[in-house]
Amino acid sequence: MRRAVARCFVTRELPGPALGRLRERHEVDVWPERLPPPYEELRARTAEAEGLLSLLTDRVDAALIDGSPQLRAIANYAVGYDNIDLEAARARDIAVGNTPDVLTDATADLTFTLLLAAARRLPEAVQSVAAGDWLTWDPNGFLGHDVFGATLGIIGMGRIGRAVARRAEGFDMTVLHTGSDGGVPLMTLLARADFVSVHAPLTPETHHLIDAAALAEMKPTAILINTARGPIVDQAALVDALRTGEIAGAALDVTDPEPPAPDDHLQHLPAGRSGQRDTIAVTCAAGRPTRAASCMNAERSPAGDCRPQPQDTFW
Repeated sequence: MRRAVARCFVTRELPGPALGRLRERHEVDVWPERLPPPYEELRARTAEAEGLLSLLTDRVDAALIDGSPQLRAIANYAVGYDNIDLEAARARDIAVGNTPDVLTDATADLTFTLLLAAARRLPEAVQSVAAGDWLTWDPNGFLGHDVFGATLGIIGMGRIGRAVARRAEGFDMTVLHTGSDGGVPLMTLLARADFVSVHAPLTPETHHLIDAAALAEMKPTAILINTARGPIVDQAALVDALRTGEIAGAALDVTDPEPPAPDDHLQHLPAGRSGQRDTIAVTCAAGRPTRAASCMNAERSPAGDCRPQPQDTFW
């Protein structure tokens, strides 16, 4: 029998054969619950581990690292790694790995799914049918926003931003972008775009990048899409902008906090009705990668070279 060479804690069941491969060579402890392990439980399980396979929802901070004297490697099941204290890991010479580019196309597809759903008011129309409100064809019913030929503003032109821009070509959209690599100024993008899609990494500089002032620059017919990180958008300011009609709608795969509480104001915005001015707020709890992308992500997490690879750093 092959001797286990390391003790590893995995914070969630993963799709595909990755965990089986890990178990062939190591002693593996997998958190069995649907929700992430509470922080104290995460610290306790990692205290004796030599390897940690974490998700973006797991806070791997200096205290956890200091309390895990045998920890040698952290593999993050995510493109980003803003949940990990890299300085603390570097001080201990702990290798940290992530999975860049695995979810690029899946996230770009999801971005366009949300864009189209919000533009054509699909969630409201589906709710109307379920509520028995579909009486007949209505020429004023759920009038949406044109996508073909519209202007798309991309904030953060990294891997995912570029993939979204390629998809926009099929809709003959004019694409503007902003970020550290150039493009147009942020406020210019916001003022001109019919759809604004966020793809920047979460950093101190991008925290609440889309605040009340930024939202005020957007067209009253514009729609905001965020598939990056929730805290990039000031959620309270967004709720105010949606309530007052400052922008037409928002389609979100990420929120702050995540998930939003049942009493969060974002959950209780008035939905537009047929023939009325629309306020759209799409929150996508099912915004997941494809099965193939999930399996590839799991494969690369434990098998990676344990060096943080660049996120979408074009900001």
